[in-house]
Amino acid sequence: MNKQSIPLLSPAIGTHRELVSFHFGPSDSGQKIYIQSSLHADETPAMLTTVLLKRRLLELEKQGALNAEIVLVPVANPVGLGQYVLGQFLGRFDLGSGKNFNRHFMQFSKLVERAKDALGSDAAENRRIVRELIAAELAEQKPLTEFESLQLALLKLSFDADVVIDLHCSLEAAMHLYTSEAAWPEFEPLSRYLGAQASLLATNSGGESFDETHSLLWWQLQQAMPADRPVPDGAIAVTVECRGQRDVSYEVAQEDADALVDYLVWRKAIKLDVKPLPELLSPATPLAGSEQFYAPVSGILVHRAKIGETIRVGQALFDIVDPLTDETTTLVSNTEGVFYMRRAIRFVTAGAPLGRVTGKKAFRTGVLLGA
Repeated sequence: MNKQSIPLLSPAIGTHRELVSFHFGPSDSGQKIYIQSSLHADETPAMLTTVLLKRRLLELEKQGALNAEIVLVPVANPVGLGQYVLGQFLGRFDLGSGKNFNRHFMQFSKLVERAKDALGSDAAENRRIVRELIAAELAEQKPLTEFESLQLALLKLSFDADVVIDLHCSLEAAMHLYTSEAAWPEFEPLSRYLGAQASLLATNSGGESFDETHSLLWWQLQQAMPADRPVPDGAIAVTVECRGQRDVSYEVAQEDADALVDYLVWRKAIKLDVKPLPELLSPATPLAGSEQFYAPVSGILVHRAKIGETIRVGQALFDIVDPLTDETTTLVSNTEGVFYMRRAIRFVTAGAPLGRVTGKKAFRTGVLLGA
């Protein structure tokens, strides 16, 4: 194992943070796997999973069982880890700019035109050329803030990975994941090993998130280039939501770490016997088909359905009780699907997001991710 540290831009005199990464396996293997956790720093379950995964990777490396370079970043957001405000841990938004740490990542779409003239008939060579263009683009960046330097450091660690796995969690949620339609065949085994109760697909969700920054350029190139100038999958990416913020236990984290190892074995990144694929708990559905619920009024929020439950059309999901008038507003589902996440709040203001249910038919457009 090789431990590396990248200093971040200091926001003020007397302060300093660093981004730490752990590098396992042969760097010349021809396959690179990048795994990070807790880019939203308050999403602790993912962080514990990477702690246990690191221990397992150390053992496997000593056994000579690693076929790929594996880069692990257990603390992807040291900036957010310092956000204790009046006793409350935040970690999702940069306090200086208000920006979500998993939004506003640098996009490489402008490289499509530049790459068109450089690519030829050799797919492997085309992958190398595109990665050189990305590396040059990243090298030119001059971050002005600690937030920007963190995002740039993460991209420099991960831009040349074949597989990018970004571990998060929601507030209260079932295990679920987000990836693109094109990458779904490669990540369906991961969904099975993790026991995901929902898998949400979108090529471009509009949030400029970490995972799509890696995958979108390659998809755009594949659409733009003719068949005689093939563009391979340079990077496939997935965001895994490791249930809810309070789901922190050794048992659950070990299950998730083991599932990640099982997936890497399936990808031949680890030399072990491949485990049989478990049942797929729910078919993949479009992210644009998920119904999102918002509070029409303010009041006490009462949950009427359990996380992970399969919901029927017309089933009650939430009651909002006005403590002054005793009036109760009930929200019902217009969609049949899995109730995969909800907010942890129990008193809501008008317009507050409440939760989501998967749906088979896409109906939403624009930015598909929440704040």
